[in-house]
Amino acid sequence: MAELEQIIARLGDRLGPPTGSPVPLDGGITNRNYRMRFASEDYVIRLPGKDTGLLAISREAERIASQAAAALGIAPELVAAEPDCTVTRFTPGRPISSLELSRTPEPVARALRAFHDSGIALPVRFWVPELLEEYARVARERGGTLPEAYAHTRDLAGRIAAALPLSDPVPCHNDLLAGNLLAVPGGDGDAPEILLVDWEYAGMGHRLFDLGNLAVNNGLDAEAEDRLLEAYFDEPPGPGRRAALALMKIMSDAREAAWGVVQNVVSELDFDFEAYAAQHFERLAEAALSPQLEEWIVVAAA
Repeated sequence: MAELEQIIARLGDRLGPPTGSPVPLDGGITNRNYRMRFASEDYVIRLPGKDTGLLAISREAERIASQAAAALGIAPELVAAEPDCTVTRFTPGRPISSLELSRTPEPVARALRAFHDSGIALPVRFWVPELLEEYARVARERGGTLPEAYAHTRDLAGRIAAALPLSDPVPCHNDLLAGNLLAVPGGDGDAPEILLVDWEYAGMGHRLFDLGNLAVNNGLDAEAEDRLLEAYFDEPPGPGRRAALALMKIMSDAREAAWGVVQNVVSELDFDFEAYAAQHFERLAEAALSPQLEEWIVVAAA
């Protein structure tokens, strides 16, 4: 709290006198987030978790991505990006439920396509096979042990990467959990606007990873996945894109599982990262046992 108080005092010189006390915001499993009022405006202050640099997070990439996304109207305004905090303007909204996203995936698809095609260059790559190697190194150096499923996950990610290589990287969000999708009320009864928050894993990656990450983390069914792909590519999906999406869902679980392994070693947050990793290893293993896996790899590669 002493650290937070110092940050609030410093921000007050820039944003106006602080009013009231910081209000903790739930939902984050990497950082600590607070809502705070300065003068007549509300802001969100995020304090980075311990050793988040070990999670392959680039704060410079986050800053560039956040500013670009805000300019596109798909993210809150970035007010400050400093070594000990990130500050965004508070936007009244609510997390999108999985059911709501399944019914209307089109706005998120269009938001992602706009960001992917924005032309910005981020200073880091985001590619799951590389992350698996880096996370394994960090976990071992910090005294952790890799679960038995890690080696199989690494091999499977390598096979998928061979079928869907990172040959044309674009700026990606890479962390499309339900809590990072906000529905903001529209005016005069219009449909809510969709904002994407928490850009700290942004990097130059595979555009289909964002779609797979979104689909698997929000439990989209086959019909919703088709609508997601159609809205993104502006044409009905064929077998190749369906197969690629299925493979990127596996890549997403590989990343989440490995992230849980390294967070279990480095994080100080009160969260069961071991169980989080096990959940994603299990879901990945189920997908890997699908009789369609080999077909997906062949069709996606073609």
